Amino acid sequence: MDIATIIGLILAGALVMAAIVMGGSMSWFVSVPSLMIVLGGTIGATLISYPLGEVLGVFKVVMKVFLHRSQSVETIIQNMVEFGKLARKEGILSFESKLKDIEDPFFAKGVSLAIDGMESTAIKDVLSTEIAYVEERHSLGAEIFTTMAGYAPAVGMMGTIIGLVQMLMQMSDPSSIGAPMAVALLTTFYGTVLANLLFIPMAAKLKTRSKQEILLKELVLEGIMSIQAGDNHRLIEQKLMAFLPQKKKETEKE
Repeated sequence: MDIATIIGLILAGALVMAAIVMGGSMSWFVSVPSLMIVLGGTIGATLISYPLGEVLGVFKVVMKVFLHRSQSVETIIQNMVEFGKLARKEGILSFESKLKDIEDPFFAKGVSLAIDGMESTAIKDVLSTEIAYVEERHSLGAEIFTTMAGYAPAVGMMGTIIGLVQMLMQMSDPSSIGAPMAVALLTTFYGTVLANLLFIPMAAKLKTRSKQEILLKELVLEGIMSIQAGDNHRLIEQKLMAFLPQKKKETEKE
């Protein structure tokens, strides 16, 4: 998993729990009814908003995005340059022996299409369609998490109303109003924590990782097009260097 995600989750969780413990017992903030209201309400509302397959699919996307380790831009550029040299010397059909060594499925697909002799426009259409689909899938995942972030605090407020009603119905017995009051406050607390420390950050991370993946795929697409066009390997390198941030460009030149 991405190291920043791990650090963020641990840091946020640890600081919140530390603040709780410093002010009293941790058990004061544990309420099963409150969790049932917030989690059940948020998940239920999300399932009403989206088809079941899309909700289940978003978790697969999240696991793939967070656990998948993409190659660096520099590594892909280097590989493209090497393929460009090979294409100029031995022709595109020579890529067949290298195909099994390509780790990136998208890169391998582009090379395979080139080996099959497809025209540049056809290859570009196929790969562009795949890029658009990946972008749409990741966009939907971020949208679902953003939606859940909106539902969680709202459901928490609904739990607060439930707790207040229960409390007011038992005002004749002061000793029995503690539990309903806890439900009233903790549902709002759980909803706020889930929204701001989990759902919103997950949506933001998914958008960021999606942009990174799309950038790499567009780089690969540009490289495949240049190789098939018969460009010199130095020209290929200069074209692909445009995908690097300015600082990395300067480092590469040095």
